[in-house]
Amino acid sequence: MKRLLILSAGLLLAACGAEEEAPEPIRPVLSVKVEPQVQSQLGRFAGVIQARFESTLGFRVGGRIARRWLDVGAQVKPGDTLATLDPTDQQNQLRAAEGDLAKVQAQWINAQADARRQQQLYDRGVGAQAQLDIAQTNLKTTRAALEQARSALSQARDQLDYSTLRTDHAAVITAWQAEAGQTVTAGQSVVTLARPDVKEAVIDLPIGLAEQLNKDLTFTVASQLDPTINTTATLRELEPQADAATRTRRARLTLASTPAAFHLGTAISVTLSSQVSPRSELPLSALLERDGKTQVWVIDTQQKTVGTRDVTLIDRTDDSIVLAAGVQPGERVVTAGVNSLKPGQKVTFDEDAQ
Repeated sequence: MKRLLILSAGLLLAACGAEEEAPEPIRPVLSVKVEPQVQSQLGRFAGVIQARFESTLGFRVGGRIARRWLDVGAQVKPGDTLATLDPTDQQNQLRAAEGDLAKVQAQWINAQADARRQQQLYDRGVGAQAQLDIAQTNLKTTRAALEQARSALSQARDQLDYSTLRTDHAAVITAWQAEAGQTVTAGQSVVTLARPDVKEAVIDLPIGLAEQLNKDLTFTVASQLDPTINTTATLRELEPQADAATRTRRARLTLASTPAAFHLGTAISVTLSSQVSPRSELPLSALLERDGKTQVWVIDTQQKTVGTRDVTLIDRTDDSIVLAAGVQPGERVVTAGVNSLKPGQKVTFDEDAQ
């Protein structure tokens, strides 16, 4: 019986020793590779591509619009007709000016003949000086009336020409402010033209951010439909007054280059970033806080083990942390189960995970 008890105890001790000597299981972990950051993202804002130069045209005379010749989006060349007024009033004024000129021209011919006749009579000694003076004065008055009538005729012709609205530069029609049949006054806005050769990005920024803009900021402009189509930009103009409804200030950006896909009206996404000292951003789940220290688990990719590393935390959000020091670019940091690992523990990880 004693031998049996001793044998059982020996087997039990041997089993316990075997369990203690069993190797610790290799644990799979999730990880990310440390990527350095030299820019801080300040925000992303929606915007649109617009022409830098726009002009609003109107008729130089008033009247009723008879016809609009082109629609929004049409490309125009210098001299193209945009719209016309009913020319009846201008045509009547032109005919009246032509009649006035013909009348004054007849008076001018008579005044010339009378002045010559009075001069001949005076030269022969049979004409009075007073009659000659009257004839010469009438000649000068008629000459002034003739110049005035010619000017009135030229003005009437211009008024008729002004009843046709034309463009003086190549552009794209972006908006109409008046319709056919509408009566407009001289100078009233009728059509807006944009020059497509020089484009810029336009965004609205919150007041707080707009007041912090400086020359170190970098603007990255990308198409919302295809973010791979992008370019950089610089701030050209910031409206001094905020919009009363949205409390934003409009910023206009000069593009470093203009991709062919950036048509007028293209929806864009503009990212603001600023140069900062090198830092790294990691998921919040990578942070290990204990004994008053902030640490992360760093994987030794050669030995396939983990170890803690003290880090300097400079920012924390609901889902990420920003580190100023403690990890190096290219190192892998554990992002899940950080409270259940042990120093030197063997782990497996996906080496291609970013």
